[in-house]
Amino acid sequence: MPSSFTVLFLIIVAIAILTWFIPAGSYNTDDAGNIIAGTYHTVESHPQGIWEVFMSPVKGMLGTDTTPGAIEVSLFIMVVGGFLGVVTKTGALDAGIASIVKAYKGKEKKLIPVLMLIFAIGGTTFGMGEETLAFYPLILPVMVGVGFDTLVAVAIVLVGSQIGVLASTVNPFATGVASQALGISPGEGIIWRLILFIVLYAASTFYVYRYAVKVEKDPDASFVAEQKEKNIDHFKIHESQKELDARQKNVMILFALTFFIMILGLVPWTSLNQNWTFFERFNSFLVDIPVVGSLLGAGMVPLGEWYFQEITMLFFLMAVIIGLLYRLPEGEIVDAFMDGAKDLLSVALVVAIARGIQVVMNDGMITATVLHWGEEGLSGLSPVFFTILTYIFYIPMSFLIPSTSGLAAATMGIMGPLGGFSGVPQHLVITAYQSASGIINLITPTSGVVMGALAIARIDLSTWWKFMAKLIALVFILTCVILGIAAVFS
Repeated sequence: MPSSFTVLFLIIVAIAILTWFIPAGSYNTDDAGNIIAGTYHTVESHPQGIWEVFMSPVKGMLGTDTTPGAIEVSLFIMVVGGFLGVVTKTGALDAGIASIVKAYKGKEKKLIPVLMLIFAIGGTTFGMGEETLAFYPLILPVMVGVGFDTLVAVAIVLVGSQIGVLASTVNPFATGVASQALGISPGEGIIWRLILFIVLYAASTFYVYRYAVKVEKDPDASFVAEQKEKNIDHFKIHESQKELDARQKNVMILFALTFFIMILGLVPWTSLNQNWTFFERFNSFLVDIPVVGSLLGAGMVPLGEWYFQEITMLFFLMAVIIGLLYRLPEGEIVDAFMDGAKDLLSVALVVAIARGIQVVMNDGMITATVLHWGEEGLSGLSPVFFTILTYIFYIPMSFLIPSTSGLAAATMGIMGPLGGFSGVPQHLVITAYQSASGIINLITPTSGVVMGALAIARIDLSTWWKFMAKLIALVFILTCVILGIAAVFS
């Protein structure tokens, strides 16, 4: 199997070829940039050539007028790598992982449902996706150390979070954006999304748990069995009796605090409940204090409104604080940070190349045409068939537009009214869309999250697909059944 870089580049080439044969098209948009239903029209063809193919990763990193750049995500990944490099330099991470492995000896499997639930809640509440890339370097050594493999570690984070996104209950980037486009409350249809969440969380956790048990009993049953020794060495898993000293314990406290603050900063509290303004009020209180407010900075952003710039700053700041707390010399802090960033450089570049696929699609003007074909094919169907076919339609669309919020903004203004013609509630169209987006974001090579996670874990894309095949089939069937029942009783 070629490397992730080659696979992604071949997809870019294939999409570029399609721009020569698929008619170019466009929709009119309103002032907010939302597509206006029924306004599709063909435009002048924009076939993408060799220049555009090789420019797409560059534009994917920097962004264009129609495609946001990956630079924020890529920089975040490298800074997280630098942060981990400093923490690793203190020895606290190795000693901490060794203590976890020792503490969970004999009861390792209990970690799986608990961790998957945590990530699933993050996915269903605030669309946890790119942010999870910070957790893989932490989870991987633990899972490999207790006797599982890298696939279990990636599945805990990726499957857990994306099953949550699939069944987004109040996720403002999926449910929120789609509901706003249709002018309905994000709370409409939440019962069906809760049912979807419970059923799919249980099914996916059982799937990962069963595979972990099989690997624990027979390491040769692992899909990555041949990499076992290399992974143990790469992730620095060694039997150790070393205990955390006082300074390392402080480092681990700050390490955990960093991730806790990141989660607090990313959860959109006021979007979940308009009365949850405590962080905004506290931020205003701090900024208004004479001298202190100026010292902290008037541009300080309250928790709940953070995104990649803010959490990148958080990891950079905490790397400096941890290095100083551990009394590392300035030169060692810089060297450790640079070494850590270097380790994740390939991951940062994978994200940019994955974004290049969207660049070719959008610059080639074929995204709207594919959407229009679906618009025509889904009209005039019964509620059950419309709902299930909407779900199926959104699967290839999610491949082409892996951003849940971008997909909602691009399509919901069309699909919502189409559902009304077939007697399907608009909230069910939203559930079908986010379910398709969630299932594709478990496996698609166009997702920087998927490709980044696999790059960190040193797993081939083909191996991941082999591992996920039965789970994807199970999730697809369960989702269709729940959507069909919801279409009947909604």
